[in-house]
Amino acid sequence: MSASLSGKVAFVTGGARGIGAAVVRRLARDGATVAFTYHSSAAGAGELVAAVEAAGGRAIAVQADVADPASLNGAINDVAHRLGKIDILVNNAGVLRMGPVESFSLEDFDETLNVNVRAVFVAAKAVLPHMGNGGRIINIGSCNAERMPFAGGSAYAMSKSALRGLVQGMARDLGPRGITVNNVQPGPTNTDMNPETGDFADTMHGLMALQRHASADEIAGMVAYVASPEAGFVTGAGLTIDGGFNA
Repeated sequence: MSASLSGKVAFVTGGARGIGAAVVRRLARDGATVAFTYHSSAAGAGELVAAVEAAGGRAIAVQADVADPASLNGAINDVAHRLGKIDILVNNAGVLRMGPVESFSLEDFDETLNVNVRAVFVAAKAVLPHMGNGGRIINIGSCNAERMPFAGGSAYAMSKSALRGLVQGMARDLGPRGITVNNVQPGPTNTDMNPETGDFADTMHGLMALQRHASADEIAGMVAYVASPEAGFVTGAGLTIDGGFNA
């Protein structure tokens, strides 16, 4: 284990699987105590806690619905009460709803906004009373904030583009407190949501300079950098890690 985040407390939304789970493992490996939310995958959350502890780290799983502000606020406040503070917030939870505008339901549009945008704002507001100088707020955005080269992704791309403006504004608001705010913008990443062997993989690879999916650990490495003391001068940024998808 590294000691770069020793003594730090991190809170990761949607941390039970995929990129979120990789972030939990990496931040714990770097010395942080990591609390993470899960929605329904209690078994997976328990397995992740056990894996982190077996590797010498500390993790706590908290059930929460990030689309419900009361649930998300309660989870953050509970963790802060139990652990004394929150130094790092990683807004990872997200949904991917695809479809053409003419048939895209208002329910899917609202869910996209509630989880991908509103929950980020809710979590940031909730964590600020528990975060001191040197704090980090890191959102998992998407390279689709800057490029949506195929049909059906308008609502998803809109939600990730919204994070760019939110981060730039929040960086200005929180800079005087020594808190940095950034987006990490992955390209195609090998998770159950977007598997490297999926039907759409070849199409995505054809758009990329590196014709493969990222591993979740590669994305977690970027998050770990932004969370580290080395990134203290990085704020208001969209850090793209997409294998040249947007090149």
